[in-house]
Amino acid sequence: MAFAGLALVLSASYVIDRISPRAGVRFRNIVLAFWWGFAMRLGQRLRNRLRGEMPDKVKTQILPRPAIPPEDIHIASVDDPLVSVIIPTYGQVSLTLGCLASIQDHMPNASIEVIVVDDAFPGEETSALSRVSGIRLLRNEVNLGFLRTCNAAAGHARGQFILFLNNDCEVLPGWLDRLVEVFAARPDAGIVGSKLLGADGLLQEAGGILWRDGSGWNYGSGRDPAAAEFNYLREVDYCSGASILLRRGVFLGLGGFDERYAPAYCEDSDLAFRLREQGLKTYYQPRSEILHFEGASHGRDLTQGIKAYQVINQAKFLDTWREVLGRDHYLNASHVLRAKDRAHDRQVVLIIDHYLPEPDRDAGSRTMLAFVRALLASGLVVKFWPLNLRASPGYTKVLQNMGVEVFYGADQMPLPAWLKENGRDLDVVLLSRPDVALQCLDIVRSVTRARVAYYGHDLHFRRMATMEDGQRAAQAMRERELSIWRQSDVVLYPSEEEAGVVRAMAPDVNVRAVVPYALDAATEAGLELGARDMWILFVGGFAHSPNAQAAVWFVREVLPIVLQQAPQARMAIVGSNPAACVIALGGANVSLFPNVSDDELQAWYRKARVAVIPLLAGAGVKMKTVEALWHGLPAVMTPVGAQGLPDIEDVAAVETDAAAFGAAVVALLTDDVLWQQRRDVQIAYARERFSEAALRRSLLDVLDVRDTQATPISAGA
Repeated sequence: MAFAGLALVLSASYVIDRISPRAGVRFRNIVLAFWWGFAMRLGQRLRNRLRGEMPDKVKTQILPRPAIPPEDIHIASVDDPLVSVIIPTYGQVSLTLGCLASIQDHMPNASIEVIVVDDAFPGEETSALSRVSGIRLLRNEVNLGFLRTCNAAAGHARGQFILFLNNDCEVLPGWLDRLVEVFAARPDAGIVGSKLLGADGLLQEAGGILWRDGSGWNYGSGRDPAAAEFNYLREVDYCSGASILLRRGVFLGLGGFDERYAPAYCEDSDLAFRLREQGLKTYYQPRSEILHFEGASHGRDLTQGIKAYQVINQAKFLDTWREVLGRDHYLNASHVLRAKDRAHDRQVVLIIDHYLPEPDRDAGSRTMLAFVRALLASGLVVKFWPLNLRASPGYTKVLQNMGVEVFYGADQMPLPAWLKENGRDLDVVLLSRPDVALQCLDIVRSVTRARVAYYGHDLHFRRMATMEDGQRAAQAMRERELSIWRQSDVVLYPSEEEAGVVRAMAPDVNVRAVVPYALDAATEAGLELGARDMWILFVGGFAHSPNAQAAVWFVREVLPIVLQQAPQARMAIVGSNPAACVIALGGANVSLFPNVSDDELQAWYRKARVAVIPLLAGAGVKMKTVEALWHGLPAVMTPVGAQGLPDIEDVAAVETDAAAFGAAVVALLTDDVLWQQRRDVQIAYARERFSEAALRRSLLDVLDVRDTQATPISAGA
């Protein structure tokens, strides 16, 4: 009810715009200020969250697997594995059998061998392990302790990678393959560690933080493992050695774990620091989940047994790495937002948009995803806050796998509270679209000193003015956009043309043009005329009404002209959410292909003969135009379709009336020489202006952030 009331009040506020746009903006800001204050006091559960406490949870005790006959366990090992899984043991055979049974139940796609090492446990208990099929069972002649046992076992490993796995663990689906994928996507990976879950079903660790005094946090301990903040790939100070993957050659090249930490504890942190000296990072991979029955092997008492070395070795670790800790790490429990991402010397950018980027559905999403990629590739830490707080299936994981923290879910702390708690650790806040900026500018300004950037996508008031009966709405939007510009540190638009309009309207505003799209290098395959069919291609997301208007105009006014001279021509309308008026266009010469995948869209660019961008309304640089140019598909467009692209008329046909538009399409359908000339000049035009490097340079310059030259990010991680 409260949310419905807010929606009604905000809707009513737009009526005020018709009387006084400035009053409308002020009224909305007042309403939102009261709403944020109210939202921050909703319920005891939320108050607990603001104090950093977990809401009450029903804890479900998870027990290790019951006794399993060793003869029932069969591990499919190979002689030339990708990964050697090393499981050190000292007694506790039932736990080891449970660990092996879980591997049997969740065999990875990666080829493995499993090496179980008995560290000279007295008695006959461990003889049961010899009856497990498929493992390599090694027995130390004398007790070496955990650390030396791991080092010795690594010398027997045959895999390219080594996974150290505690025997008091049980693996879950994806446990190994997700770790291996990180090495494929991140050439700078040194260690990749798993998400550790406790016997109560809560987190034990989502990566580790080390503080300046050498003490550590198992980040997320006791929290909900499904919470958004624990479910994105990120660089960390260390990962606990209960489940870590690293290259065998790298491990052996370092001499293994440092024996000063024998028999156990802090060797994993030390290894991470030594790898970092060589330029290799430690990553936490939340898609790899491990049940860890902590304490089952060595107990929890820090005053006796092997566990006592946890305190002793922490002092050794501090003594060894004191200079690095003092230089690169924070004081205990401070700047947690930055500490958990190893952002001591990296800048943090918060992007706020109305929803997560859906790049196969709209051009604006492609721009935001390109911005994210550019920032990550420059070494910045990126956070993404969709105002609808919705975890869009598929799209959320794309960002999380790239290393972006995405905020979502009913339990998510409200934005004002989150900003109040974390705002001091933000360097840049990037607001996307007018409605988002209007909701967020006041609270962002009040609780953070971050540089505030506004990206408008296009001049909304200008686009509205081109729509039928849009003048009144355009005037109200004009006032809203003026207000946003004046409250922002820098204003971004996708073309110098639009930036010039802003300068003319508000000379005191810092406005900059930014490259809006970064397309992957097109393959040479498919660029030739070859056996292309006589398809005329129109691409558009039809939730955007100007695309529907354009499709209707072309089919009704232009296509008949084309068919008179090229009767074999066919039109393909490709795009998401086609409106009823677009669906009605289907017929003998017009086919609809809604909601295609990226691969299917690329196939259309390879087989079509001509691209058309027949827009009659709109503003800003059009993704569909840039994409056609980039793929070498000769295009015909209206002046609206050509907006923001200087000198585009030198490489593509720009026509206004239906007859001229149709003649230009026919020429490209029938003249092979002209087609090839246009293909070449369009490719050169697009690649000069819309490469990943051009966007990256442009964005970093306008945001005034530094490039720390991180490794390029693959979405497949």
